[in-house]
Amino acid sequence: MAAVESYPMKGGDGSFSYTKNSTFQKSASSAVQGLICSAITEKFDAMNFLLPITATTPSATATIRLADLGCSVGPNTFTAMQNVMDTIETKAKSLSFKNPQFQVFFNDHAGNDFNTLFTSLPFDRAYFSAGVPGSFYGRLFPDSSLHFIHSSYSLQWLSKEPKELLNKESEAWNGGRIHYTSAPRGVEDAYARQFSEDMELFLGERARELVVGGMMVLIMPCIPDETVAHSQVPAGIMFDLLGASLVDMAEAGVISQEQVDSFNLPIYGVSPMEMQSLVKKNGRFSIERMELTDPTSARKNNEGGSKTTGDDNTIANHLRAGMEGIFSKHFGVEKIDELFDRFSKKTIEFSDKFKSSIKQGTQLFIVLVKKN
Repeated sequence: MAAVESYPMKGGDGSFSYTKNSTFQKSASSAVQGLICSAITEKFDAMNFLLPITATTPSATATIRLADLGCSVGPNTFTAMQNVMDTIETKAKSLSFKNPQFQVFFNDHAGNDFNTLFTSLPFDRAYFSAGVPGSFYGRLFPDSSLHFIHSSYSLQWLSKEPKELLNKESEAWNGGRIHYTSAPRGVEDAYARQFSEDMELFLGERARELVVGGMMVLIMPCIPDETVAHSQVPAGIMFDLLGASLVDMAEAGVISQEQVDSFNLPIYGVSPMEMQSLVKKNGRFSIERMELTDPTSARKNNEGGSKTTGDDNTIANHLRAGMEGIFSKHFGVEKIDELFDRFSKKTIEFSDKFKSSIKQGTQLFIVLVKKN
């Protein structure tokens, strides 16, 4: 397959690192923790994967292999995987099966900060761990080697930006913008086509790697349906403000207009209908559950209400932790501080827009099970 663009999250444990700026992602994952537990309890094929407690096999133990695709550097991946293992153990006990051994594979691009990931592994973990570098748009594991796959807030990243966006003769030419938010229909269509191509690869490879009856849980940002404009959801607003910040920098002579015109974020927010169609087209998985959720619900519950959005540097720091790499490569490391300083000011200026944006139903939760 063609080379995949790689822009890992900010490594280390500094002020702008993903380790210290990923509480939004943690809240999004926490919002569906109960749904994951229910899916495992109701649909995970324990009868075929675990060993019963018998007098004749006292020492035999099954091994359950799990993978987190797009794990980044923690700590969110450790929490998510522990939740899965705890639920599988609870199910094993309820069915009088032996507690299995667990092997957890942490996957991300080769440029991911695996050193930080593994130095922060929980000291008291009761599982075997391994890092698997590489793009999940390609093959990662042997045939039928995994029982459970998890991926949270990773699949919105495309393998590459659609090439039509840079063609001035194309209806998908995206000059003056960095995303399809607020762009002509041709731009959004180009993104949708690239997402479809990527998901075809992703689902095809996972179908080979999962055992029959194996489960895959996917959590990703989305739009509730095709009637909701991307500019009405928080992510779309953020990308518009990032683009506006870059345009301001070009007008001030800090960067060139050509740099802005040649840059596009390779990120796509799918709709449930699109995702359902792509899974059915692949044909190797049954959709056991597909549900729209509110990624901010866990944060609201913990704080006793909705947190004011756009009143400090929190949004800018989180976005920087996830996107500094892609912006640095294109515009230069020396421009990053000014970019996110401008962006932070715009989030305050347009805080009312954030508050009125659509949040309910902007996270897609999907449970897939591998067919025969």
